[in-house]
Amino acid sequence: MPEESRSFQRAGMTVRVFPDAGAASRAAADRIASTIRAASPGHRAILGMATGATPQKVYSHLASLHAAGGLSFRDAVTYNLDEYYPIQPLDPKSYRCYMHRHFFSLVDLPPQQGHVLDGTVPEGFVAAHCAEFERWIEADGGLDLQLLGIGRNGHIGFNEPSELTVAEALALPTRLIELHPLTREDAAREFGGVDKVIPRALTLGVRAILSARSILMLATGAHKAEAVAAALAGQMRASLPASLLQAAGERVTWLVDEAAASGVS
Repeated sequence: MPEESRSFQRAGMTVRVFPDAGAASRAAADRIASTIRAASPGHRAILGMATGATPQKVYSHLASLHAAGGLSFRDAVTYNLDEYYPIQPLDPKSYRCYMHRHFFSLVDLPPQQGHVLDGTVPEGFVAAHCAEFERWIEADGGLDLQLLGIGRNGHIGFNEPSELTVAEALALPTRLIELHPLTREDAAREFGGVDKVIPRALTLGVRAILSARSILMLATGAHKAEAVAAALAGQMRASLPASLLQAAGERVTWLVDEAAASGVS
């Protein structure tokens, strides 16, 4: 188990601070592995997965555990948080392609058990597809564990800052959204410029995220420090979606490195 430098509580949530990003990522991977191993006979572990730069180390560690013969994903089911819209699954910038590159192709997860929101659904059918995605999760018994990252603007999945009331934000369903300017700025390098970033995306809603039986927020790097500190301090607000995790209280664990925790008092 990676060595912790410190651990404390905020708003009922557990915050674990590690010396570096590698240790925090290994802790996240170990929690996912434990969830798979703890699944009761006849019950598949239902995992909510994230994308972006931060989780790559998590997937690398999980792939290493699998390659060493210590972890099988045959009895796991995964649901990804989000996908750009519209986008083809074979587009290198799609999250379907990301998951294949960093995870699906490296483990023994059956193809039909890895779910990613479909960026090719005609727009007139997007709402129905999003509702069906949530029904699939419910039919599988709900998420045992949801892995999250945090955007610099505090987004979770692609649930962006808004002027909604807290009650309205907590009830947000899986849906098509417009990306926040800061989110597009952060994706500019991947797309080759801000003007080339696909401006819309499909995202698992806050309601579905908070329904997970266990939620892991992984945040690493000094560039995430401001968002981490803001989400852990003060009241819940829709203008900082990560603060809404407070509603899940003890089901939430923050795994952060010292750089990301630098603003937390």
